[in-house]
Amino acid sequence: MDIQFARHRRLRNSANMRAMLRENHLRVEDFIYPIFVVEGEKKKNEVSSMPGVFQISLDLLNEEIEEVVSLGIKSIILFGVPDSDHKDEVGSGAYHDHGIVQLATRQVKEVYPDLIVVADTCLCEFTDHGHCGIVENGQVLNDPTLDLLARTAVSQVKAGADIIAPSNMMDGFVAAIRHGLDEAGFEHIPIMSYAVKYSSAYYGPFRDAAQSAPQFGDRKTYQMDPANREEAIREAGSDLDEGADFLIVKPALAYLDIIRDVKNNFNAPIVAYNVSGEYSMIKAAALNGWVDEKTIVMETLLGMKRAGVDLIITYFAKDVARWLKEE
Repeated sequence: MDIQFARHRRLRNSANMRAMLRENHLRVEDFIYPIFVVEGEKKKNEVSSMPGVFQISLDLLNEEIEEVVSLGIKSIILFGVPDSDHKDEVGSGAYHDHGIVQLATRQVKEVYPDLIVVADTCLCEFTDHGHCGIVENGQVLNDPTLDLLARTAVSQVKAGADIIAPSNMMDGFVAAIRHGLDEAGFEHIPIMSYAVKYSSAYYGPFRDAAQSAPQFGDRKTYQMDPANREEAIREAGSDLDEGADFLIVKPALAYLDIIRDVKNNFNAPIVAYNVSGEYSMIKAAALNGWVDEKTIVMETLLGMKRAGVDLIITYFAKDVARWLKEE
């Protein structure tokens, strides 16, 4: 057969050859593991819509952290879930020095001071209306919310948080938090901004875990329209100008094009949030025997790395850490 063609298969003909030429890799250092901390004692409540994910009370938190550290995971992100009677219209539990996130942070840093603690900096888990800011006449107010976010960030850092991760999508939230941290003497604390956060149906299971569903309306006036692409560049650019150190894109799986756009446009660490709906779909399919969980999880997370992310916030972190150890 006298024809000319490329022999690409030469570079795939053995496992070692494929490993040698692999362009993207998953490392345990790439993962940030989310933990939901609740008030009370002896609580380890599995989230019904997120098999394998639990709400954990402070007295059982050390056991969870010990497992995380033993697997080689270097970073966690803490979400606080207060009792309903501790919620109010301004989310004061978010910035109280003895709030659930602050208590959990102090406890973690006391036992494992080198573990990186990222604090979710938002109000929605702590407000009685479930929105990410101050509400007046049914409207979420932007500017009055900024001061509360800054107060929350400062309180979290005083408790020992290494990174602040504001997720509220108020205009100017990074600038307000950066100013608040600097004024309090925390110029060295980085901000991992939820810079590109879409108003997504993929968040449903998270709202079960964090008990943070809005009590009226939705979050479309402050989270982004899933139809928009160029808006992501404007949002990310603003956050960097205001002092962000990391840029989060959330969700990840349906927004890989956005991740690549952000990576191509900005020289900053890019973080993908592999969100609850993405996790739950794979878990449900695996529990039904429809997919091979390990293979599909690894492929999915590699897709995020290939799209350009440096770090991945994922509920699969412990599973993947185990699989990587086995390999």
